[in-house]
Amino acid sequence: MKKFVIGLFTCLLSVSSVYSQLAIRRQLTVPEAPDPLDLSYYSPKKGFQAGATVFSINMGVWIFDRYIQKGDFAYINGQTIKENFRHGFIWDNDKMGTNMFLHPYHGSLYYNAGRSNGYNYWQSGLYAFAGSFMWEMFMECEYPSTNDIIATPIGGMALGEVFYRASDLILDDRKTGAARFGCEFASFVVSPMRGLTRIINGDAWKQRPTSGKQFGVPDVSVDISMGIRALELEDDIFDKGVGFASEINIEYGDHFDAENRKPYDYFSVKANLNVQASQPVLGQLNIIGRLMGKELIDNKKHYLSLGLYQHFDYYDSDTISDISSKTPYKFCTPASFGGGLVYKNKRFKRWDIDAYGHLNGILLGGALSDYYRVDERNYNLASGYSTKVGFNFIYKKDKFSASTTYEVYHMFTWKGYPKDIDWDNFNPKILDAQGDRSKAILHAVGLRLDVKLWKGLYLTGSFMNYSRHTDYKYFEEVFSHTSEGRLMLTYKL
Repeated sequence: MKKFVIGLFTCLLSVSSVYSQLAIRRQLTVPEAPDPLDLSYYSPKKGFQAGATVFSINMGVWIFDRYIQKGDFAYINGQTIKENFRHGFIWDNDKMGTNMFLHPYHGSLYYNAGRSNGYNYWQSGLYAFAGSFMWEMFMECEYPSTNDIIATPIGGMALGEVFYRASDLILDDRKTGAARFGCEFASFVVSPMRGLTRIINGDAWKQRPTSGKQFGVPDVSVDISMGIRALELEDDIFDKGVGFASEINIEYGDHFDAENRKPYDYFSVKANLNVQASQPVLGQLNIIGRLMGKELIDNKKHYLSLGLYQHFDYYDSDTISDISSKTPYKFCTPASFGGGLVYKNKRFKRWDIDAYGHLNGILLGGALSDYYRVDERNYNLASGYSTKVGFNFIYKKDKFSASTTYEVYHMFTWKGYPKDIDWDNFNPKILDAQGDRSKAILHAVGLRLDVKLWKGLYLTGSFMNYSRHTDYKYFEEVFSHTSEGRLMLTYKL
């Protein structure tokens, strides 16, 4: 039976796409279980306070939009609210950074209003949905957005839980004075709603005999990389195609311990930040959080587990110059869930080999469009599925590693616009379309090498290739591809 399961997993990897977590891990500190006193102290549920916080978030944002920013969408009254309920939801035309990152971040504030008041992952998700619904129906004079009511709460759950657990690593109720202020301030920056809740409850300055960490001291590894990134190397734009790049990789919890079944007891985060020509600062963000898991095999030779995972993927770039006049890549999946297998081979003395495979359903995603240009949007909203697989090869535990990644996204845009639409005379605020009727297949293939230089310092080289094939209903199909390379120094904290 074990040979059959291992063989089945190998077959899955051969036909799936790829995702790789950290190959070489270096623990920040020795893991410790949470103190029962801390669990008891912070466990009471405060529903009214959580709800009032969600309401206050929306009112505060609306006041800023209406009276300081003076945004047209913020001029609401009883008639606009009635019209929102009468008309219902439509697909909006905001740019990708707004729809697929800022809205999920907003959702993380709702989420952590619940999480900071004693509610678990699933219960806090209801607060994220309630906050998003309130905003869409009551707080704007534009029709409620279908994509926002999906991306805000679901993406907010992924970002919110990551921020909540990150803030838990910082807090320490035993400290006083400047050290305590520094911890509270840093935690507030990471998770504002948790920081605000602690201020309201007085926990921000209350000294206790235990740390207050609700998750104890987990197994955490952090990599920080800095160097250069090369994107589009044509002669005429070479100088604009090279810029500064940084990368942050975080792995929280033990990937090879699926018996910790609380949501996000294990998760990984990868973020690429760029300072380059016209490129967006946030070029990539990947979150994979394990919601539940089961170990299938765990012996001296093999490890294999099966789990349910939440995925948040965000890839963004813009044109380097007028010469190329092309956007290298742009796609995202803020609402995605699926099954995943984790495998580790324990038979070799000098080499560690592990692999990961995921098959996901995409509730909401987006992919660059070659034709749709409405308001701020140049991408098609879509749903579909994705597959991811990753392999890590590590020599002598930490001397050298090679990682391969391959991701495939199948995106289907099923609600288009009328074929005979008059593009010179239409209202973009009420055009209810996901974009061009189309089917897009996107590939992201990568290779990363890490060579140890000294203690926690590594020389890192990585290469990524992005390709897209979009089959349009009313236009000719389009093939596009681009590559980028990075040469960086990586420090493992």
